[in-house]
Amino acid sequence: MEYEAIIGLEVHAQLLTESKIFCSCSTKFGARPNSQVCPVCLGMPGVLPVLNKKALEYAIRAAVAMNCEISPRSRFARKNYFYPDLPKGYQISQYEEPLSKNGWLEIETNGTRKRIRIRRIHLEEDAGKLIHEYSRDWSYVDLNRAGVPLIEIVSEPDISSPEEAVSYLKKLRSILMYIGVCDGNMEEGSLRCDANVSVRPRGSRELGTKTEIKNVNSFKFVQKALEYEIRRQIAVLESGEKVVQETRLFDSNRGVTFSMRSKEEAHDYRYFPDPDLLPVVIDEEWIKEIKNTLPELPDARKERFINQYGIPSYDADILTSSREVADYFEECVKHYSKPKTISNWIMTEVLRELKGEENIKNFPVTPEKLAELLKLVDNGTISGKIAKEVFSEMVVTGKRATHIVEEKGIRQISDEAEIERIVSQVIENNPNEVARYRAGQEKLLGFFVGEVMKATKGKANPRLVNEILRKRLSQ
Repeated sequence: MEYEAIIGLEVHAQLLTESKIFCSCSTKFGARPNSQVCPVCLGMPGVLPVLNKKALEYAIRAAVAMNCEISPRSRFARKNYFYPDLPKGYQISQYEEPLSKNGWLEIETNGTRKRIRIRRIHLEEDAGKLIHEYSRDWSYVDLNRAGVPLIEIVSEPDISSPEEAVSYLKKLRSILMYIGVCDGNMEEGSLRCDANVSVRPRGSRELGTKTEIKNVNSFKFVQKALEYEIRRQIAVLESGEKVVQETRLFDSNRGVTFSMRSKEEAHDYRYFPDPDLLPVVIDEEWIKEIKNTLPELPDARKERFINQYGIPSYDADILTSSREVADYFEECVKHYSKPKTISNWIMTEVLRELKGEENIKNFPVTPEKLAELLKLVDNGTISGKIAKEVFSEMVVTGKRATHIVEEKGIRQISDEAEIERIVSQVIENNPNEVARYRAGQEKLLGFFVGEVMKATKGKANPRLVNEILRKRLSQ
């Protein structure tokens, strides 16, 4: 029997505020454990939370960017459960009256576009963190994250494969980073994904029993976890057993999911409106103001790059996946008017050197410097091969290409008389190869070019070398 997967993702994104959602404690990552806490985020008796307006603004920015309907009135609720990293004994979230709903974004997988619906985007606070690595007998609790502002983005079960799930997650991360509300750092927990997955016989209208895979923190692991879980569920059904609704974790070392606990339902959390927080009432004018501050989003920018710069869709997709890389490309075009050449260099040389796309802000080869390097190739000062060596030196030293070329004496030889002399010497030294070439083995031209380049240590102008060789060898 053929099966199909039904996947929905719940993504938690940390908002880029300097303070927590209901108190003034810092959200800075990497601080000493339990150093960024106060009576409010520790849940001390008698304290009152106050909503961080910047967190609300960022959540609205995300909702608008993902085509959601903003609720004029939303409300915080208490999600009640006991866990050692939850100091209040409940989490402040939104349940019956979320901030926004009915959004969507489009993904592209294997050349096919698909719209993924977003059920809701709502605000909530993060819990603390349990640390297990220091002892086999004890777990330590760091409450620095408790109260950090999050938005939860819940998709409809419109995703049909692990590849689509990764594509959706990448697009969502790109949008959040474009609009400046989340840094997208999955390693530090700024973006975390819970995946709900079930399988059913292909063509069936009934949904299968779903499992939830919690806190997967990389694109690669999301794909691997879903692939394994889909295979596991199919094997369970084909053996005549039933899939159990539960929460599972992904072991990235073994590449398997394993049971964590039975899956809770909403009623298990005993949601009720938080009596310490007023309803959130949003003015329509504020929503319009926020909408007007949004930058050009990835899809629109990609289409513009294709139309304005004449680059392929593949190039435009890579260049616009990061706002910083897209900005870098456009700044390069201002200094050098060959967009496709710039695109090739960014996708190969530049992105290979970067540890992360966002690090391009501090990249030592600025757009102006890269443009200068490419102009040296165009005017024949250096060859394309030498340009790559110069580029590597620029990355290490931050020097301009012209300085490196002068220091190392690697200016390209474009003097026809000099190249004629070297070609004559190569032809004289290789009479057998000359005879074979003239007998019809024209592929030997590459051998002669290589010999000339070797004699000039790669400095000879390749175009002139080819022209002169063809002329001399045909005589």
